[in-house]
Amino acid sequence: MTFHKLKSITPLAGKILLAEFQDGTIRHYDTKPLKDRLPVFRMLDYVHGLFEQARVDTGGYGVIWNDELDLSSEEIYENGY
Repeated sequence: MTFHKLKSITPLAGKILLAEFQDGTIRHYDTKPLKDRLPVFRMLDYVHGLFEQARVDTGGYGVIWNDELDLSSEEIYENGY
């Protein structure tokens, strides 16, 4: 299986992530719907400044915010626009 590794991640207004992948692909990913499926993502609304702390994890396999909150690069690639 080929993984779509992240090169960079930029938090944008409206809880949107701008993801650049190592193959040059760019995706926007709306994190708001995650709150309904995975309640842990509600943390992005009530912990001041947390969303802006998004960073690419070691290896480029996802985005991390803290020890409790992460998102896979494949989710962003497949469901981003």
